[in-house]
Amino acid sequence: MAEAFPAAPVIILNAPQLAENIGAAARVMANFGLSELRLVNPRDGWPQERAWASASGADWPLNAARLFTSVEDAIADLQRVYATTARPRELQLPILTPRVAMARLAQAVGEGERVGLLFGAERAGLETADIALCQAVVTLPIDMKFRSLNLAQAVAINAYEWRLTQEEAAPPIFREAFPPADGAAVLGLFEHLERELDEAGFFHPPEKRPSMVQNLRSALGKAHLSVQEVRTLRGVVTALSRGRGRVLAKLAKQKAERGEV
Repeated sequence: MAEAFPAAPVIILNAPQLAENIGAAARVMANFGLSELRLVNPRDGWPQERAWASASGADWPLNAARLFTSVEDAIADLQRVYATTARPRELQLPILTPRVAMARLAQAVGEGERVGLLFGAERAGLETADIALCQAVVTLPIDMKFRSLNLAQAVAINAYEWRLTQEEAAPPIFREAFPPADGAAVLGLFEHLERELDEAGFFHPPEKRPSMVQNLRSALGKAHLSVQEVRTLRGVVTALSRGRGRVLAKLAKQKAERGEV
């Protein structure tokens, strides 16, 4: 089990209806480093075995989930809570996208605040009275023809944006295994290739050689080659040059057999 961040938003599900959605929400929480789940009046009670099945092994948010009878109680120890909704309400609150909202929550967490994200029930979302307890509204730039979003999907989008505030790079397993080649290594490749091209008569007419060399170097330079890629390309150049030598030797032998000078 991967460790969660030591300080992160609390996920609060108000009146969730389906155990499967609670489990799916816990799963995406675990994906993106969130671990504290609070449930306010789940329709079918708590705990529910189907939630654990939907979590697909992300059990820790469910095992530690806390049950509350009101939103007020669920957020009582939090200094900042943002409400998520797709429906406009007559409230004078800042309206934020998940990216902006998570950046602000990350800053608040860095300053020692306890923060949370409040999600409404699947059928109708949050009531105005619940949103009024929060300090901002988080909404998505969705197509207005269909504003309904699955509960776990809404949690996933916000959790992903939270994760980006903590870790912007790809996971280490996907990162480049070899460091970028330095200038000396790249120059060595250029010079190696150019020597062999000279031998092959590639640079013709001779007066165009400088511009042709510049074009080749520019094209290869754009690749931002790694150390291993430079080695591989130099090996390719060497193999091709040796192959040319064998071809020339074969032609010379054939001429000799034919008695040609």
